Amino acid sequence: MTQAHTDPAASGTTNAKVIRMTDADKQELLDFVLKQLDDDQAQEVVTIDLAGKSSIADYMVIASGRSTRQVASIAQKLAEKLKQNGYGPVKLEGLPAADWVLLDAGDIVVHLFRPEVRSFYNLERMWAFGDAPPVAGTA
Repeated sequence: MTQAHTDPAASGTTNAKVIRMTDADKQELLDFVLKQLDDDQAQEVVTIDLAGKSSIADYMVIASGRSTRQVASIAQKLAEKLKQNGYGPVKLEGLPAADWVLLDAGDIVVHLFRPEVRSFYNLERMWAFGDAPPVAGTA
């Protein structure tokens, strides 16, 4: 009688390689994200430095689009550009409704909102620890 043996590498699953980014690489990625958001006419772009405050990311970028269509467009284009420029695939959440779309690019997390949704959740105030001014319409 023989026993079946499966090789983990042959089963189609591989271990993900973790790449550590230097501070310069993180700054380059942040600059790239901010430029793309500016090119796509995102509004009220805010960057929050999370280094030392949270382990989820080093930077959080929050921006608004004028409509669900623009929020979805900005998110899809940013994800495509990040992948094309070698920053790897980006995880997207919330794209079907596009009221609030989250892009996880590893060391940078980007939140894209419609203005009403952004003012309701007010992430700047929650994450900036008093460093950021309130969003217009929430004061």
